[in-house]
Amino acid sequence: MDTGEGVARSVTPAAASSAAVGTLRDLLESLGPHTLRLVGGDRARLARPAGEPVVHGPDEPIHDVAGAVVLLTGGSSDPAEVTDRIRQAAAAGASAVVVKAWGRDLGRAVEAAREADIALLCTPDEMAWRRLDAFVTAAGAARAAVPGEAGGIGDLFGLANAIAASLGGPVTIEEVDGRILAYSNLPDQEIDEIRRLAILGRRTPERPGDAAKYQAVIAAQGPVRFASSGPEYADRMSVAVRAGHQVLGVIFVLADRPKLVDDAERALLDAARSVALHLLRSREAVSPERERRGDALRGLLASSLDAASAAAALALPARASFVLATVRPVASELRAADAARVRDLITLHGEHWHPESAAVLEAGDVVLLLPVLDPPQDDRGQARLAARLRRLGTDLVTAARRSAGVELVVGFGAVVDGLAAVAGSRPLARRVVDTLLDPRADPPHGGVATLHDVRPQVVLACLRSGAPIDEDVLRLPAVRAVLRHDADQGTDYAGTLLAYLGSAGSVAATARALGVHENTARYRVRRLTEMFGVALDAGDDTLVTWLQLRNAVRGPRGARG
Repeated sequence: MDTGEGVARSVTPAAASSAAVGTLRDLLESLGPHTLRLVGGDRARLARPAGEPVVHGPDEPIHDVAGAVVLLTGGSSDPAEVTDRIRQAAAAGASAVVVKAWGRDLGRAVEAAREADIALLCTPDEMAWRRLDAFVTAAGAARAAVPGEAGGIGDLFGLANAIAASLGGPVTIEEVDGRILAYSNLPDQEIDEIRRLAILGRRTPERPGDAAKYQAVIAAQGPVRFASSGPEYADRMSVAVRAGHQVLGVIFVLADRPKLVDDAERALLDAARSVALHLLRSREAVSPERERRGDALRGLLASSLDAASAAAALALPARASFVLATVRPVASELRAADAARVRDLITLHGEHWHPESAAVLEAGDVVLLLPVLDPPQDDRGQARLAARLRRLGTDLVTAARRSAGVELVVGFGAVVDGLAAVAGSRPLARRVVDTLLDPRADPPHGGVATLHDVRPQVVLACLRSGAPIDEDVLRLPAVRAVLRHDADQGTDYAGTLLAYLGSAGSVAATARALGVHENTARYRVRRLTEMFGVALDAGDDTLVTWLQLRNAVRGPRGARG
C-alpha cells in the first residue's frame, strides 16, 4: 500500500506563481513518459504553468495551490475519493494532479479531470512519491537557474536532450554518488533496464564494481568507455564534469542504442563544459549561505560591519588568518551572463580552498576572502603558501578560459591576522592585480601572482603614486633576512650590500668604502647571494633591495661581515 511518503506541503498562490517557470508541456517533455504522462484532459491544458509540486495525502484538505502540480498519494484510495480530490485540486487552482493507476481503470478520474478542467497526469506505480516530487522540483529549478538565457542552458533536462541529440545516445547527468540530476527523453533512443530503474529510483542501481567505475571516470582526463555486462545492457561512455580542479558531476551516455556519432568523445567533452556552467549557476541559485557570506564580506570591506559581527556571519573565528584575492577580467566589461559564471567559478574555487570562504563583486573586481588555517611563520612558509595560492589562481584562470571564454588575472595580497585587518589589506591585493596588467611590467605568471611574487613592483608602484608603504609587509625577504642576521650576529652584511650597490658593483670601490681587502669584500658579496638569496642584477628587485636597506641603515658602518 502506498502511504504517500513524506509530509504534505502547501504553497501560497504567490509561491506557486514564482515557481511556475515553465508549462506542463515543458515538464512532460523534460521528464518523459518513464516519469509522467498525460492521461486525462485536453492537451491544450498543457500550456498552463507547471508550478511547485505539492504532496497531498488522502485525508488532507487541498487549498492555496494556485498553479501547482498536486501529487495525490494513497495507493488504495476509493475511486470516488480520488475523483473528489481531483475536483478539490481544480477548485484550489492547481494546474495538474498526478495519480498512480495501480492496475485499475482510470476512467472515472479522467472524466472528473475533464469536468473540472484540470490536467490529469499518471506516474508509474513503482515511482516513489518523494522521488517524483524531487524530479518535478529539479526540473523547475533547472529551468529557472539562468532565466532568459538563449539556448535554454538553465533547463538541465533540456540540456540533457540536446546532448543526447548531438551524441546519438540517451544521456543521464548525475552527481558523483550516482544520484540522477537530469536525463534525456528522445523518442528514437532506446534505454536499457538499468537506465529505466535509475530514472524511477532517481539513482543508478547499485551493482558490483559501480564505485570503481565512478572513480575511474573522476580520475580520467577525458571520456571513459565501459563494455556492457550482458546482451540485455548497453555499453556506456562517461566523462567527469569539472570546473577547474573541482568535480561537479558525471555524464553517462548509452553508447550502442543506437551507435554514437563518430566524434562522440569530442562532443561529450564539449557537453561537459556546458553542464559545468549550468551546475555552477544552479549551485549559486540554491545557496543562500553564499549570499550571507558575500554580504558579510561586503560589510567588512566597507567598514560598515565590525569584525565580531562579520565573524559570526561568516562562521569563522575573528582572530584567524586571512588573505584577500582580487580577480579581474582582462576585458573592461563582461556580458551579464559571463559575469555571473565567472563569479560562480570564483566562489566555487574559494570553497574548494575553504568551505567558509566568501566572494563579493566590488568596483568591477571580484574580491575573494580566503581563510589561512596554517599561516606562515617564516619566509619559507610564505613561499609555500604563495605556491598554493598560485595553484588556486591558475586553476581558476584555466577554468574561466575553458568554461566561459573569459580571461582573468588573479592577485593575492598579504596574509593578515584577524578579520579586523582584512579591509586594510584590500589595496595591496588590488595593487598586485594592477601590476599584472601594467604594460611596462615583465610578462605575468600566467595571469596569477601573489604579493610574494611581485613585491618589488608593488613597492615601486606605491612610490610612484605616493601611497603609504607598510615596511613590515612590503619588505623583501632577502632584506629582512640580512637585517635579522646583522642584528643577531653583529655582522654588517647590510653595509656591505649598500656599499656594493652604491658603487655600481665595483668590488674595489666596495673594499675602499668598507676599509677591507678586496678579497674580503668579494667574499662578503658572494655570501650575500649564498646565505640570503640577494639578487644583485635583477632590476626592480635590486633597486628595491637598495632602497629598503638605505632606509633601514644609514650608510655602511665598517663592521665585520
